[in-house]
Amino acid sequence: MTDMPTPRGKLTPDRSLSDLTWLRVGGPADFLFQPADTEDLAAFLAALDPEVAVFPMGVGSNLIVRDGGLRAVVVRMGRGFNGIEVEGNRVTAGAAALDAHVARKAADGGVDLTFLRTIPGAVGGAVRMNAGCYGTYTADVFVKAQAVTRAGEVVTLTAEDLNFRYRQTDLPEGWVITEAVFEGPAGGPEELHARMAAQLKKRDETQPTKDRTAGSTFRNPAGFSSTGRADDVHDLKAWKVIDDAGMRGARRGGAQMSEKHSNFLINTGDATAADLEGLGEDVRKKVFQSSGIELHWEIMRVGEPAPDSQ
Repeated sequence: MTDMPTPRGKLTPDRSLSDLTWLRVGGPADFLFQPADTEDLAAFLAALDPEVAVFPMGVGSNLIVRDGGLRAVVVRMGRGFNGIEVEGNRVTAGAAALDAHVARKAADGGVDLTFLRTIPGAVGGAVRMNAGCYGTYTADVFVKAQAVTRAGEVVTLTAEDLNFRYRQTDLPEGWVITEAVFEGPAGGPEELHARMAAQLKKRDETQPTKDRTAGSTFRNPAGFSSTGRADDVHDLKAWKVIDDAGMRGARRGGAQMSEKHSNFLINTGDATAADLEGLGEDVRKKVFQSSGIELHWEIMRVGEPAPDSQ
């Protein structure tokens, strides 16, 4: 591989990624880069050979890294990127700030970003994936974001630049979000905290939060979302079509579709990335055969299969 720039942050060659993802699977990245701050990240990307792929990684809550690993520099933000500030109705959060922490800190300041409380992940991923819950999406509260381009320029991104859609945006390949600004409606801190406590209770009752999962496996078909409202219809939810195809609790190797919520993929202990992705593909095939509906992955899958499985 080409000579690497020397950053102020930490650059580790051939670093296994399995312990950095919620599903605890995956091979090594060529390099793992943990930048000290935005300037360090910008200088590093500017000096990095343009041929080298860059993959920004959050807390790995929505990710399967394949068993052969990633031929890329994986950028993972740490302490220098997890600040949260509340001013009036605006909340500025670093890309590494956990969604749950942002919701709590915002509530302390009387700003309603409660939908973020139960979203597993950090701010960078929430922006990149337009994360949402209870009928509210990141796009609904988004003001602007700061990112570093693959060429090392620090830029400001608007909602128009990102073109938010259901679970996706147009963030260019290799660009790394460093912080975002949100604006939420005002609310009383006590009421906001009480609402989040109720959301958490409901989540723990209906989702396998004690298991090793990566959140929802598939998007709800055709952009239908679970709003959590009482009048919410359940005719086109991913879990429902998976149930109808008889795939609740289905297994492959160490991977299983949760018995508790059939749109959650679980590592029961010794699953490989190939087990998990393979089971997901089994589910997609079964659902298509039984209902004609094509499920789309919500979990991002990256990297190469193990050399012997090709």
